[in-house]
Amino acid sequence: MKLNITNQAAKWYKEELNIGDQSFLRFFVRYGFGGRIPGFSLGISNDTPEDIYASCNAEGVTFYIENKDAWYFDDQDLSITLDEQVKEPQFSYN
Repeated sequence: MKLNITNQAAKWYKEELNIGDQSFLRFFVRYGFGGRIPGFSLGISNDTPEDIYASCNAEGVTFYIENKDAWYFDDQDLSITLDEQVKEPQFSYN
């Protein structure tokens, strides 16, 4: 599994969450709507990594997913871009 995030999306997260370089942002599975699997969606938190499944660095921030959330991705890659029309991140799984 690969995790990719564009610089524009990374900048959005830095501004929205008011974080600087050398930060860690974790994507985690939570109950919710609009995700890849009905009844689940992705949340994000500023955490310290414990057991990284996938990660990437953009704009000085390490974005990552823990091994305990690997089941949600089912070996699919996650790409995060910035939707210019709504000015929010957009998730795509391939």
